[in-house]
Amino acid sequence: MLRTNETHAVSASAFAGVDIGGTKISALIVDDASGILARGGVAAPVQEGGAAMADAAASLVEQLSTTAGVRLRAVGVGAAGVIDHESGTIRAASATFVDWVGFPLSQALSDRLDVPVGIENDVNAFLLGEAAAAGIRDDVLGVMLGTGVGGAVIIDGQLRRGPHGAAGEIGHTPGYSGIVCTCGQTGHLETLASGTSIALRYAERSGRHVGGSREVAVLARQGDAHAAAAFHDAGRALGLACASAATLLDLPRAIVGGGVAHSWDLLAAGIDDALRTDAPVSGIPLEILPARLGGDAVALGAIETARAAALLPTT
Repeated sequence: MLRTNETHAVSASAFAGVDIGGTKISALIVDDASGILARGGVAAPVQEGGAAMADAAASLVEQLSTTAGVRLRAVGVGAAGVIDHESGTIRAASATFVDWVGFPLSQALSDRLDVPVGIENDVNAFLLGEAAAAGIRDDVLGVMLGTGVGGAVIIDGQLRRGPHGAAGEIGHTPGYSGIVCTCGQTGHLETLASGTSIALRYAERSGRHVGGSREVAVLARQGDAHAAAAFHDAGRALGLACASAATLLDLPRAIVGGGVAHSWDLLAAGIDDALRTDAPVSGIPLEILPARLGGDAVALGAIETARAAALLPTT
């Protein structure tokens, strides 16, 4: 058995995909056919700085590759923040992350793991994973509803990053409310559609403070009108944002993931409401679909970045 593992490690192609978020670092090890060999997660030490985050991610990948009995060819990372793809650093990120902006994440992980490392924004990676799973090879918008709201777009089968790595950032488009956003500007989609905002909007309506959108979802399913209204407003804002993007780029579909999307039954009425009143002017129906890969989406999408990194010479 040990001999089989050793042979497999030398001859088979194995890749790791890593999802670095604000609370958790998750990773998958896959074979060349994308079969999952191992998976795991650890808490993200966001307050300890970029080096600590790299240490935690590298340690997790090493543990999982040992468990799978393989030697890695490359690692792909989906990381929170705007990515500078030329340098492999974080260009911009939430203030939640200490010593993250400017941190050379790609080089730090490559040094620790001694393999090529490709890095991608986490929502871009999410969309790459979901589009591949759905067999989508043309145009699609991706939206992640979590603590904040992120976006990504694939056009003509290619991920569109934009000249500054910030294409698709739909969460910080304006015009959805009069509420101050976490970024300091006013009225962004995130003020209504993020998990944090759903809980805040519920508290404003009801005078009752809850821990997060999951609790609001429970209350909505129990018949709480204020909770249902918070989700309806989130769904309508999401539908409007997707319709705007579809109108600008002639997109036929959007895929929505993240923790809030687990309450699709509560978002759907607001989404449908928006599409009835503000459908794309093209007249082509816009599909807005829930994600299907769950918590694996970012890591699986990041593996596509790992495959690309494996073609590059190791520095």
